[in-house]
Amino acid sequence: MIDANLFSLSQTTAVQSGYPFRGTIEGAQDGGVIALQMKDVDPESGIAWAGALRTHLPGRKGPSWLQPGDLLFVAKGARFYAVVVDTPPMPSVCGPAFFHLRVQPGVAVEPAFLAWQINQPPFQRLLMQSAEGSGQLSIRRPVLEALPLAVPPLSQQHRIVALDRAARAERATLRRLIQNREQQLHALAEALSAASMRSQQATRP
Repeated sequence: MIDANLFSLSQTTAVQSGYPFRGTIEGAQDGGVIALQMKDVDPESGIAWAGALRTHLPGRKGPSWLQPGDLLFVAKGARFYAVVVDTPPMPSVCGPAFFHLRVQPGVAVEPAFLAWQINQPPFQRLLMQSAEGSGQLSIRRPVLEALPLAVPPLSQQHRIVALDRAARAERATLRRLIQNREQQLHALAEALSAASMRSQQATRP
């Protein structure tokens, strides 16, 4: 049994919409800003900065720059999840498919714990039940802001985050082992096939 205080997300975390790009985000090699899109984030591995698009920001709206410890919430698509922003390599924003979350100053919530909790099955079920749309499901900002959270003391949050990181590392190790074994099996199959072909050619008159 873990003691926890109950909050709605908006009581602990500021929620902002992603930068309002209109249409396709135009890339620019000399762009001074990274614009994160859905392809750049993954619930398991986080943010892939290396492949993210550089651009110039259009319009006059002042950007909400991403900072270490912020969260991105994927608000459109088949799955709704959160990832923690590590260290952006240059000024960065997120596109309109995201909500940009930032834990409010003085609130005892570890961002990695918040992302972990949002991504767990009970919270995923709540989000899916509240999703709207026919062609593409999405979560409205008031729904996300009303998401109920159970927040234990920081020591417990840190313990849960450490367990989650250990589980991720174990999954990554298992994936590499499976990939190596499959490569070995594929090499054996190729060798057997080549041997069979050579045998057939040798027996032809």
